Amino acid sequence: MSETLSNIARSNDRVAPNAALHVEVIADFVCPFCFIGKRRFDEALKAVQGPSDVSWYPYQLNPEIPAEGEPFDVFLTRRFGSPANVEPVLKHLTAEGKAAGIEFRFDKLRHVPNTIPVHQVMQLAETLGANQSAVAEDLLSAFFEQGRNIGDRGELIDIAHPHGISAVDVNTAIDSAKVKQLVLTREGQVRSSGMVGVPGFLVNRRLLVVGAQPTDVIVNAFDRAMFGEGTDALESPALN
Repeated sequence: MSETLSNIARSNDRVAPNAALHVEVIADFVCPFCFIGKRRFDEALKAVQGPSDVSWYPYQLNPEIPAEGEPFDVFLTRRFGSPANVEPVLKHLTAEGKAAGIEFRFDKLRHVPNTIPVHQVMQLAETLGANQSAVAEDLLSAFFEQGRNIGDRGELIDIAHPHGISAVDVNTAIDSAKVKQLVLTREGQVRSSGMVGVPGFLVNRRLLVVGAQPTDVIVNAFDRAMFGEGTDALESPALN
């Protein structure tokens, strides 16, 4: 396994040593494939029906976006060029999302945020012992299904509240230079491991699933990580 990714797993103090399955999810919240991948990952967890522990690692899909974010149409033009290039991409994502139970509403999107504050809230959720996956689900749904600006502090407060996270704690986390630096450090660990895209699912500290893979591929990765022969290789079943 990559030494950096091994260190990421070992440094996560939420790891339950006796858990049959532990997964670090590496994702960003303006990444549609991360939403699709999360839904397929959730189905895979249901399929194995065993004890599991899940934690999340930050990754900025668009680190070049200004702190205030940018208009969605500007982002699309910069990323894909002409509208003719964008349309088939969004159509494909809509179909993939529908199959995963996601109603992508790209027509509602007006703003693409810088996601550092979003990752700070996810870091806060981990610190407070909140269910990070549940918070992540609401963040992804808010952006992709409701068209909300999840980079906005007020929106983040509203999304965090049902998970037992107070407005005071959200404001403190977003304003904290220490929390921001922790997010950037953890992202730096991921990038230095060689990852250039998300989602990624590091399973039981020994096997990496890259991309929004089908549920059966993820289940197979779980089986290999829990019951397969030991290996030091970092690998993805999608690439083998």
